[in-house]
Amino acid sequence: MELLSIAVVALLASGLTLFSGFGLGTILTPVFALFFPVTLAVAATAVVHFANNLFKLALLARAADWAVVLRFGVPAALAAVAGAALLAVVDRLPALARYTLGGTDHEITAVKLLIGSLIAAFALLELSPRFARLAIAPRWLAFGGLLSGFFGGLSGNQGALRSAFLLRAGLSKEAFVATGCVAAVIVDATRLLVYGGAVFAQHLMHARELAWPVATACGAAFAGAYFGKRLLGSVTLRTVQLVVAAAMLAIGTALMAGLV
Repeated sequence: MELLSIAVVALLASGLTLFSGFGLGTILTPVFALFFPVTLAVAATAVVHFANNLFKLALLARAADWAVVLRFGVPAALAAVAGAALLAVVDRLPALARYTLGGTDHEITAVKLLIGSLIAAFALLELSPRFARLAIAPRWLAFGGLLSGFFGGLSGNQGALRSAFLLRAGLSKEAFVATGCVAAVIVDATRLLVYGGAVFAQHLMHARELAWPVATACGAAFAGAYFGKRLLGSVTLRTVQLVVAAAMLAIGTALMAGLV
């Protein structure tokens, strides 16, 4: 049931990214969090996100603007280390509160509170029409890399911020997509190195159980991207955005409350 749930969500999430405005990592992290410790959910999603971006990069790399990649991607990589390291530190903090509900014990931890609040915040951010139109001047590219990379390393939420800073970088549509893809691969590779030495070691028992769910999610994500492009194109459906955002807000709130 766990594998089926992850596969279905990865398939749908990958397809939805083509027209809903939400990124694969933004949608998939809360689902992994239903089955694994929240820090492992972030790390598992990073693997799927990284593999999916490598797949896209193989098709798009030639169109990337490498000057922009350097200005944006290098600061993003450095900040991703800080974000991923902070996640590992927060994961080791003791529980903030414990309570019993319906005969089941629950606990509110710092890492659940942090990741849950970020999931909820970015769900609302990506729904905002004003933020969707936000385009920041090119002189802020390095700062944008730092900001996007930090949140990418911390929770995987990097796409919305990355787009806001790349929109006015003078890129063609193809270069915008390709450059963003390269930047995402850089951040994912960097944070996975940190996760490997900290997060996976902290949850070694559960980490061994991730191989099949992650492999399943990767395959489903590839299929979702392929069929999503063929069947759905790049249409923006507001109803889908609202449903996805509502689900993310619900899971984010449940994480903060210690219910998940």
